[in-house]
Amino acid sequence: MNRSILLLIGTATALTSVWAIAQDAPESLLPPVFDQPAPARSPAASPNRPSAPAPAPSPRPASSGAAPAAATPIVQPLPAGAEGESAAPVLAGAKLPTLEELERMSPDELEEALGLKPQNDIPPAARRSMREIGVLAASEGGLPAMSLAVQDATLVRAVLAGNKGQLVSRWGHILLRRALVSRLDAPAGMNPADFAALRAALLTRMGEGEAARALVQDVDTGNYTPALTEAAFDAYVATADFTGLCPAITIQGGTRDDPQWDAARAICTAFRGEGGAALSQLDRALSRGAMPRVDVLLAQKYAGAAGKARRAVKIEWDGVKEMTPWRYGLALAVGVQPPETLMREAGARYDYIAATAPMLGLTARAAAADRAAGVGILSSEAMVDLYSQIYADQDISGDWSRRATMLRDAYIASDAAARLAAMQGLWNGAANPEQRYSRQVLTAYAAARLPANAALADGAADLIASMLAAGLDRNALRWASVTPAGSRGWAMLALAAPSRSSPVEAGLVETFQSDDDSADSRKSAFLLAGLAGLERLSPDVADSLASSMKIDLKRQTHWSRLIDRAAEVDNPMLVALLAGVGMQGDGWSRMTPRHLFHIVSALRRVGLDAEARMIAAEAVARG
Repeated sequence: MNRSILLLIGTATALTSVWAIAQDAPESLLPPVFDQPAPARSPAASPNRPSAPAPAPSPRPASSGAAPAAATPIVQPLPAGAEGESAAPVLAGAKLPTLEELERMSPDELEEALGLKPQNDIPPAARRSMREIGVLAASEGGLPAMSLAVQDATLVRAVLAGNKGQLVSRWGHILLRRALVSRLDAPAGMNPADFAALRAALLTRMGEGEAARALVQDVDTGNYTPALTEAAFDAYVATADFTGLCPAITIQGGTRDDPQWDAARAICTAFRGEGGAALSQLDRALSRGAMPRVDVLLAQKYAGAAGKARRAVKIEWDGVKEMTPWRYGLALAVGVQPPETLMREAGARYDYIAATAPMLGLTARAAAADRAAGVGILSSEAMVDLYSQIYADQDISGDWSRRATMLRDAYIASDAAARLAAMQGLWNGAANPEQRYSRQVLTAYAAARLPANAALADGAADLIASMLAAGLDRNALRWASVTPAGSRGWAMLALAAPSRSSPVEAGLVETFQSDDDSADSRKSAFLLAGLAGLERLSPDVADSLASSMKIDLKRQTHWSRLIDRAAEVDNPMLVALLAGVGMQGDGWSRMTPRHLFHIVSALRRVGLDAEARMIAAEAVARG
């Protein structure tokens, strides 16, 4: 084992101190029209996956680079004496219940108290392998299944648990989601269910509740560990799918003992036909004050919808001062809209939930999409579908109707100038830069339909940023002939182009810097970092520009050594996870040129060139 590997030992602690929904990769196809049919779905894989390793994945498209080999070298060595994690221990009751307690128990609680609850309700022949857990195979765009199989479990756990889920980059979010939902074998020494739990928990923190739910559903409930049970609970709550929790509650009922778990158990009891018993359990919780009153009322309203034990429940928001995932999920599920004053202070995570919640109205989802698209939860096509429904709904009027009409004009107005004006109306009507970028995601395909025209050159930079937000790099490159060298549009194209015949000249970067009005010339620093990471500057020019901007791109940290080593051994999965750690933050002001350089460089070296280019271009567009 060489010294460069030994330097990485103990980095789990360092990772936790790093500051910190949809298309899969940039594409160059012409944009769809409103009535374009959806592409054919890939055939679903068999749920009974073999325990043998999967065949080698098919080659990637040329623009994204070739996939690496299935097995990769170890980035950090296993600690001496590391042992595999055992499955969840069997929990036994401390004492037998009294007769009075037995009389008050639901059938589910009675089975658990008497030890009659089944440990696995799936016949042996139908049980799924614990190999390659995930929903996206390598042949469908996922990352190689064996990417982490020989890596140290401590390192992988630190990378996943240490990521808070908020990334500065839309394309970074898309890449990390793709990595997390890939079908993967667990690292050596880690229980596969716990590995799935770490991935699902991070997806939920990212606002990807549907992806997290799909991931936990790929594991048989009888194989759940306490960690996976916890992650599944949070994923189902985030998607307002409280009956989806019932299999886990039935099989893993003794894993938790808290008021929310008991309320969820009561809901499942109601939907099994024991409505009276369920409402009695919730009445006791309300009388004991086990949960805030509004939480119990929401649970009663949900449980009361099942069977014959119907009950009118009035939800009272008086005195409620904060929103919680449990509270918001139940409110969505029962069709109750929380007070607007409460939601204004709730934070972005609830907009991420609302943007994909089918039970909400179109305008409520569109308002949430103004945040969700910019972070990567919604694709451009999903946004267009949403606005198309708003346009077709005759009952919707006011601002949202006008915005839907502007989007239609962006596609079909009589001349190019009018179509650009419609797009600019959407962009400039945004309340903040994040909302403006979400609307550039919305207009990406409309922008791609515009002919490159010198008369529209003043709007070229925003058109290019809009196209690149959806990965339409080849469409954006048509504007190179009408984009002045050294301008913002030129800078994005210099980064986004799939290839370049010659290095970028220093004078062009200096021209861009002279017109850069961003705080601390941040966009110029990101341009330098991106070009250097993509190797589109000669080493001497890169060093000279870095010196003049007072930037040290080569300074190393524990995190940079890890991601560089992961790239050196050609492990795209570990690079993607470490890039996610390095992109944490609530805005591009939290990103440093040095972090961007290491991320772009590592992605390029492991064949994720398309993602590297889009992240670099996004940094200049939003920096």
